[in-house]
Amino acid sequence: MNCLKKIYSAFLFLALSGTFTFAQNGVTFLQFEGKEGPGKGKHIVLVAGDDEYRSEESMPMMAKLLSQHYGFKTTVLFPIDPSTGDVVPSYQNNIPGLENLESADLMIMLIRFRELPDAQTKYIEDFLKVGKPIIGLRTSTHGFAYQKDKTSPFAKWTWNGKEAGWEKGFGKRIFGETWINHHGIHAKEGSRSLIDGVQQMNDHPILRGVNDIWVPEDVYGIQSLPEEAEVLIYGQSTAGMTAEAAPIWEKSVMPIAWTKPYQIEGGKEGMAFASTMGSSMGFQSEDLRRLVVNASFWLLGMSETITPELNMAIVGEYKPTMFGFDTFRKGMKVADFK
Repeated sequence: MNCLKKIYSAFLFLALSGTFTFAQNGVTFLQFEGKEGPGKGKHIVLVAGDDEYRSEESMPMMAKLLSQHYGFKTTVLFPIDPSTGDVVPSYQNNIPGLENLESADLMIMLIRFRELPDAQTKYIEDFLKVGKPIIGLRTSTHGFAYQKDKTSPFAKWTWNGKEAGWEKGFGKRIFGETWINHHGIHAKEGSRSLIDGVQQMNDHPILRGVNDIWVPEDVYGIQSLPEEAEVLIYGQSTAGMTAEAAPIWEKSVMPIAWTKPYQIEGGKEGMAFASTMGSSMGFQSEDLRRLVVNASFWLLGMSETITPELNMAIVGEYKPTMFGFDTFRKGMKVADFK
């Protein structure tokens, strides 16, 4: 019996770690077949993997919205502890199912300080080499941190890296910025989008119907976006954690949503959309959901589909957990997020 348990544990570890491709819907990832809509025939992969902003809750919600309202096939990937099969956001070394990127048309990620097995990360690299579009939310500017295996070919992706061409890592190279600081006071100040403050961008397709966004996550510091980045929205800190809280005009504003072309060695040029918003609580904002859906259509060359009337209703129940370290729901399996 002990021998059988050991064999089963070894099998579970290999299956979840991606060493073998025994990925299974509802066990190692969630997949939603698209209903009818303009996204029919296209595949979006949403990658959850941060230990603070509850992406394991927000990414399934967005996947269902994109699938049910607009016809996209969507796949959601999670950080999984291979010893238990539980979704554990603080487990930084395993996101099984990344092979789904081989058929993806768009990737949406919200990850933080991951150090994945090279076999998993290779799927992300291959996706980028083809130049396919990518959306990075909140902590994706500092999505990777190689601390154990600095000999990995992907160690240059680390958020504060120094390798030539990859200075400041994946976030800087792909999205235009890495982790700088909390410009707002974390967990005490929210973020108000100053959409009217970028007059020249008000006709950008990504902003159609986006009128007002307030989120409880604070404004991140942005030091130096590259010239080719195009800022869509600036944000201002608010004096409190409610939508009614007044902006703190004594503070400088910061970019909180922008587009940027990217290219990695040996690859084609692609396009990225990045936003430093994106907590599960923040996604209660209809216009934040609209911003991400609009960006998805725009990145996929479907700008004509974007109208202010697009349906952003949440499919099913959505009761997000307040952000924070170790606030994630314990003992949750992938199927529990369906």
